[in-house]
Amino acid sequence: MAVLILGLVIFIGVHSVRIAAPQWRDAQIARFGVKGWRAAFAVLSLAGIVLTIRGYGLARHTPPVQVWFPPFWMSHVTALLTLIAFVLIVATWVRGNHLQRAIGHPLLCGIALWAFAHLLANGTLHDIVLFGAFFVWSITALLAGRRRDRATGIVYPAGVVSRDAIAVAIGFVAWAIFAFYLHGPLIGVRPLG
Repeated sequence: MAVLILGLVIFIGVHSVRIAAPQWRDAQIARFGVKGWRAAFAVLSLAGIVLTIRGYGLARHTPPVQVWFPPFWMSHVTALLTLIAFVLIVATWVRGNHLQRAIGHPLLCGIALWAFAHLLANGTLHDIVLFGAFFVWSITALLAGRRRDRATGIVYPAGVVSRDAIAVAIGFVAWAIFAFYLHGPLIGVRPLG
């Protein structure tokens, strides 16, 4: 569990600097340059995600501490919520859609929904640590991003239905590939049988 927590602290910590210490972040960018900051950010992010994945894998191979027992049907709710999360995440990169206009930060909203969905279907302590950390961080980052947008007057362009359709189609295909073909080999759990 220690490796999992260390990975989460590094990964989420790096991704929280803009929220917790924006002036310090700006000073480091001025000191090292944008490329230097991005390089350090990338290296620390990669280290954090590798440690998180490794720590989660190690935690799954120890006797689980069961905090709660999800009902058998909760996996279907999780599948539906993660489908929506995939669409939201894809909407981040498909410019000019209604989701981006309405939410402002669909990536963070998608991560929050993904984490929440997995909290519903997993009741072990290491699952709660992993998905709970991502849920709390993504909600905090979403609220901070929305506040920053209001303070700086950022307005997202009006959405176009065709761009919505692209986000939904790509999100659905990506979700189906991951849920049916990749989740089992990569994560060790086949969520849809």
